[in-house]
Amino acid sequence: MSDYDFIDHDYDVVVIGAGGAGLRATFGLAHENFKTACVTKVFPTRSHTVAAQGGISAALGNMGEDDWRWHMYDTVKGSDWLGDQDAIEYMCKEAPDAIIELEHYGVPFSRTEDGKIYQRPFGGMTTRFGEGTAQRTCAAADRTGHAMLHTLYQQSLKHEAEFFIEYFAVDLIMEDDACRGVVAIDLATGRLHRFRSHQVILATGGYGRAYFSCTSAHTCTGDGNAMVMRAGLPTQDMEFVQFHPTGIYGAGCLITEGSRGEGGYLTNADGERFMERYAPSAKDLASRDVVSRSMTIEIREGRGVGAEKDHIHLHLEHLGPEVIDERLPGIAESARIFAGVDVNREPIPVLPTVHYNMGGVPANFNGQVITSKDGDPESIVPGLMAVGEAACVSVHGANRLGSNSLLDLVVFGRSAAHFCAETMTPGAPHAPFAADAGTNSVERIDRLRNANGSRSTAEIRLEMQKIMQSHAAVFRTGDTLAEGVEQLKATFTTLPDIKVSDRSLIWNTDLVETMELENLMLNATATIQSAANRLESRGAHAREDFPDRDDVNWMKHTLSWVSEAGDVRFDYRPVHQETLTDEVDAIPPKARVY
Repeated sequence: MSDYDFIDHDYDVVVIGAGGAGLRATFGLAHENFKTACVTKVFPTRSHTVAAQGGISAALGNMGEDDWRWHMYDTVKGSDWLGDQDAIEYMCKEAPDAIIELEHYGVPFSRTEDGKIYQRPFGGMTTRFGEGTAQRTCAAADRTGHAMLHTLYQQSLKHEAEFFIEYFAVDLIMEDDACRGVVAIDLATGRLHRFRSHQVILATGGYGRAYFSCTSAHTCTGDGNAMVMRAGLPTQDMEFVQFHPTGIYGAGCLITEGSRGEGGYLTNADGERFMERYAPSAKDLASRDVVSRSMTIEIREGRGVGAEKDHIHLHLEHLGPEVIDERLPGIAESARIFAGVDVNREPIPVLPTVHYNMGGVPANFNGQVITSKDGDPESIVPGLMAVGEAACVSVHGANRLGSNSLLDLVVFGRSAAHFCAETMTPGAPHAPFAADAGTNSVERIDRLRNANGSRSTAEIRLEMQKIMQSHAAVFRTGDTLAEGVEQLKATFTTLPDIKVSDRSLIWNTDLVETMELENLMLNATATIQSAANRLESRGAHAREDFPDRDDVNWMKHTLSWVSEAGDVRFDYRPVHQETLTDEVDAIPPKARVY
């Protein structure tokens, strides 16, 4: 037997990734009697969704008046008008049902005194199209993602979905521009597996680890995006990278926006609540791009705190131990461990930190992956779907509102399962694979496993991360981006000179980290070159040399194709400004004008 003989599997649907989106799709498919496999490189309850703290948005109206149309307006406005309004309408309208389903499945939401799901305010969430503050974010204390992930995993097991845990997805199997399956390596044995399916659903999460300082787990390496790029398909809107305003200084660990939703506030070295100057109405609950840029300006202008004047203070001590113990226990623990701070007595040192990728694999609200082919920017890629942070639906546009990410996972994981139920038949027969199916994956694994160059994976990865942190950060200019593009190209060209020390196939973490580095490099290249290409400021993409939003030239989605040599080609898709129904006509014209 060769080291690289395949073990073959047949499934109706294969889901890659076991975070919130992947598990919601897996459970939904198994519930519809599809033979479903979930392939995940970490144990499901260790997926990065487990770190989501603040909550999940839905216009339930449990703690004040609310309406899904107000939620939709906030999301369109938060996206800086780059979000697709058909997808946003779908997400906001489906949100209440999706949350009630989660409650029925067993998510232990915090409760109001009368037993309803507790909801807290979050940045950018308003009532009556911007007139008031909405309490829209459903929370399970500050461990909402943790509660959701465990519930969805239990439901998936209950419905007999099959899990391939600690399997690393290597590449898609494409035939005649359609996806037929995926190749994965079992990390425990080193054996290669081919999964043949009628649909592959990518739910692989973001690529925050392309940056030096981020809130993402070390597993967030953009594997799905990279598999798509290697298959000759585009990614979309990769220039839009969200910086969360409050990562713990020096550690990057996230302090949820829910801490400000509960009444926390930011101060500079003078003790000034400076957000009142930048966002007089929303103040500390302005959208994340606004708060991140405001903090960065304070630091740039010499009003940062600490000996180096390089961070900002977040105050929770005025809330009192009872509120903190009930609503923010995990935050108190994180601050103590990572900053040595008792939040009841002193502020937390924080700094904007890479948190979320608005860009990803272009998909429609059914989850189908789309590409630009033969002049049609809405061409469907047969057999391939994408959900969650790996996808760009695009409900977040240029900037995601806090607590819309968990909603995105649940609504579109659910939507993908519904679409499969409507369009597929469980147990349908498979056509055989082509004779060479998966050979490109074998060649890639063998090349990397035997790589004997002069540079370590860690060395190249750190170089890439520092380039991205310095040149594609909160504020960008044409000069710094151009310099970063050239530096990253130089780093990219050193990949063939990489050295992998471990030649085995069993639990070869050196090999896995090298494959992840290749994935990160493709994502980083698409991001920095897309940022250099977009000559405007919009949402999380702030160009100091093009400070204004340019709706005439740039009201469009960027599609980027990255070659194996690191060259990038661009095309564009129109933003969907048409809604699914006429129900949004209730939104007043003044609120719909951009």
